[in-house]
Amino acid sequence: MIIETELTPNPATIKFLPGRTVMDAGTRDFADPDEAAASPLAEALFGLGDVIGVFFGRDFISVTAAPGVNWADLKPDVLSILLDHFSADMPLFHAPTAGFSVPAPDDEYPLDDPADAEIVDQIKELIETRVRPAVANDGGDIVYRGFQRGVVFLQMQGACSGCPSSSATLKNGIEQLLKHYVPEVTEVRAA
Repeated sequence: MIIETELTPNPATIKFLPGRTVMDAGTRDFADPDEAAASPLAEALFGLGDVIGVFFGRDFISVTAAPGVNWADLKPDVLSILLDHFSADMPLFHAPTAGFSVPAPDDEYPLDDPADAEIVDQIKELIETRVRPAVANDGGDIVYRGFQRGVVFLQMQGACSGCPSSSATLKNGIEQLLKHYVPEVTEVRAA
């Protein structure tokens, strides 16, 4: 098995491509070891000690190294864990056990006004068809969080979270695209 790697715009993050499907649907972002407890693969990567972020995309894994970590030293260990995991066909997530709970909905973000349903549908369609593929190419994802009084709330994940160019991407790229196609959009903010 060969795992390819790609650099991302975020110098702390490398995108690993195992040549197979990682997630059948959706994406999953792990920002700390506690969140990684849901996945044996994410747990193992955080267990290296120098990893501060893991992201599962459709056909890739993005790994973010801690500040000051040299990727030349960390990369062989990450590759070893990925090779062991995928060669053994291990599950991506632990099976739910008794007492397993689904996280509560995130109340931090505004709820969409039902009167804005048509606008929200347009925004989500543009994000799905025009923005997400480009962001996935860079080793990340973008999650719609809400629309309120002209403001679209989006969350960057994976390599895009914490990337030095993510705020420029939001303002100069995504905001301009949404404003062009959806005149009701006045601003895009990171959630």
